[in-house]
Amino acid sequence: MTAMSATATRPRLVFFTSSISGRCRRVEGFLAQVLQRRRNHGTFKLYVVDDRDRPDLVRHFDVTGLPTLLVVEGRHVEGRLEQPRGCREIERFLAPWLR
Repeated sequence: MTAMSATATRPRLVFFTSSISGRCRRVEGFLAQVLQRRRNHGTFKLYVVDDRDRPDLVRHFDVTGLPTLLVVEGRHVEGRLEQPRGCREIERFLAPWLR
C-alpha cells in the first residue's frame, strides 16, 4: 500500500458543532486532548461542521443534538456519539480506530 492510498482510506471524523455553544467548545478541547494524547493526529481526516454554516449536512446526517461526532468510512457512518461529556467517553468511542 502506498502512502497516498493509505491517506485516501483514512476514516473521516466529522465534528458537528455550534460556534455559539460553550459545551461544543469544551468538547472540541476534549477531542483535541484525546487525539494528542495518543498521538493519533493522522488517524482521521477531521472535518468541523458548524450547524449555522452547513444546516444541509446537519439534516443529511440526521444530527439531532450538538455536539455530535461521526466516524465515516467510505460512504457509511460507522460510529456516532451525540453530546459527549468528556475525554474518556470520546476515547472509548474512538478506540476501534485509534492505534
